[in-house]
Formats: sequence, structure tokens, C-alpha cells
Amino acid sequence: MTQYSAGTVRQQILAVLSAWGMASERAEITAEVMVDTDLAGIDSHGISMLPMYQRLIDAGKLDARAEAVIEREGASTAVVDGGHNLGHSAMVTAMRLAVSKARETGVGVVTVRRSHHFGAAGYYARIAAEAGQIGLVTSTTPTKTVVPTRGSRPVLGTNPLAFAAPSANTAEPFLLDMSTSTVAMNKVKVYDYLDKPLPAGWVLDGAGRPVTDSHAGYSQLRDQQEGGLSPLGGTEQLSSHKGYGLALMVQILAGALAGATFAPLREPSDPNDIGHFCLVIDPAFFGAPEQFAGSVSQIVDLLRAEPPAAADRPVLVPGDIERTVRTERLESGIPLSDGLVEHIRDICDQNEAPFHL
Repeated sequence: MTQYSAGTVRQQILAVLSAWGMASERAEITAEVMVDTDLAGIDSHGISMLPMYQRLIDAGKLDARAEAVIEREGASTAVVDGGHNLGHSAMVTAMRLAVSKARETGVGVVTVRRSHHFGAAGYYARIAAEAGQIGLVTSTTPTKTVVPTRGSRPVLGTNPLAFAAPSANTAEPFLLDMSTSTVAMNKVKVYDYLDKPLPAGWVLDGAGRPVTDSHAGYSQLRDQQEGGLSPLGGTEQLSSHKGYGLALMVQILAGALAGATFAPLREPSDPNDIGHFCLVIDPAFFGAPEQFAGSVSQIVDLLRAEPPAAADRPVLVPGDIERTVRTERLESGIPLSDGLVEHIRDICDQNEAPFHL
């Protein structure tokens, strides 16, 4: 494991995106989202995604040269066509549009269709919060990886959702970013890279038994074999039906409403056609924005002040861990495994891109 500065990681991502033919502005936005994700410690959704993106390009399922287009627009709504390119830039376009509409009407709702993986959902929800607004973001995912409660094979994706709200007394807004599965597929990929055993309950086989070998677990998910990731909750006894229900809600908002296809109904040769959904609410239409931000601060400050069950493990709120990791990594660098670095070297060789790691 070697540490690299955020600038070096950004330079490497940009080199690969440019070699793929991505337009300069879109590549800059994509690299910014990916590096920000790595700085937050969400290693499964940053530069480690490049090998998967390369496989999608090789399979003809990802068009790195396409531009996002606003396809339809109303006073509070819009639809963006992602052109089967990566979703980072298209989703930034969608969020900026939703923020602008919420500023005018109180609410902005924008969907994105014909898109691809967009990294960590929290990045986009934070765009709204940094503008003093509330942001809710959801997305479908390209593959079937999650087994429904009582099921034996994958049907749903990890279907993430993120929620952000401005806060008066903290350096960053309140930010919740989560998958609706027990864990994201890309976290299993990271354990595979690191040759670490999986915690029991992340991945299940076709009979519902835990898979703890990370290589076997990632192969099972990648090849869409029997079994898959468990819904949030893990087992029916631990309320996995709630995670399953949340995944369906995300599928309806980011899939059905956005006009994206449902993975089980997609042919293997079809484009992945991922959908995204964002809802932005301007608190100014409901009262004084400062009062709202102050109330959010009150809530999170009260929770952080709660006496912990163990003295060395304080009560946290969503986003606290990522803020701490960001501070550490800005100083010490972003850790990348040797295996991932070699994968990226291969991508650079394949595309005649500069290798900076």
C-alpha cells in the first residue's frame, strides 16, 4: 500500500479519461468527484473504478466521448440524457439545475437517464447543502447484485441514496450516504484487492449462507452467480425487508421515473442505462433559512454530546468519519494497493496514457 497526494491521483485519473476521449470540462468534473470520494475514504468509488470503466469501454457499453444533454425542462423539473457516458458530470449538471430551480420555485426535481456509474451519491447531495438547500439523491446500478429478502439470486442493485442538509455550526453539512444493501459491491472489490476476508453477512451464496472468501465473493458478484449481496439488515430476522423496501423505492425514483431500464429486464448486449434522481428543497420557502440550519446543528450537536457506551467510541453522526479521513488524507495522501496500481498501469499502457503513480 502506497500513499499518493490528491494532486497525483487527480493527474492520473485525468490522464486516463483524456486518453479515452472524454471532453476536457467533463473529465475535470469526473476527476474532481473521484478524488473527493477517495479523500473521504470511500475507496470503493474513486480511482479504483478505472478498471471497471475500462471493461465497460472494451465491451462497448460506455461512450466516454458523449456529452450530457438537457432533454426536457419545466419550472421545477428537468430530464438529462447522459449519453451512456460516466454519470459524474451529468449528475453535477442535474444537481446544479435542481438547485437553480429550487431557488426559484422552492423545489427542483431532475432525473438522469442513459447514464453510468457516478461514484459516491453524497458528493451530489452536498452540492445542494453547500448552496443552503436540502438535497436527496438516488441512483440505480448497472448490475444485479442484491438478493431480495427470502430470495436465492440477485435481482436488485445496491441502489444508493444520499441526503444532505445545511448546518450552522459545523464545517460541513449533515451528509448521509448509503447503499440499500448491507455493503456496496465495490467494497467487496476492495477486500478482494487487499486479500482480506469478508465479514459474514455481506455476501450470501444461493442457499443463503455467508461467503467470507473475498475472491470468491467478488467473483460471484461480478459474474452474477447464485446468491449475492444481502439487503440492508442482512437477514430477515434483522429486518432485511426494510433494506429491500428502500432499494425498491430507489428503483422507482431513479429507474422508473427517470426512464432507465431495470437490470433483470436488460439483455446482456444492451447498454447499462443507469438512472439517477435528485430532489432539492429550498428551506427559504418554509421559513428563515438560518433558523433551519440552526435546528440541524442543534440536532447533530445533541447527538454528538450523547454519552457513549464505550469511552473510546464517541457517538457520531453520518459524515463525521469521512470528515476525519479527509483531513488525514489531505496531509498523508490517498492509499492505493499495489494490485490496483498495476491495474491502472495496464490501462495506461492499453490507451497510451501517461502513468503517474
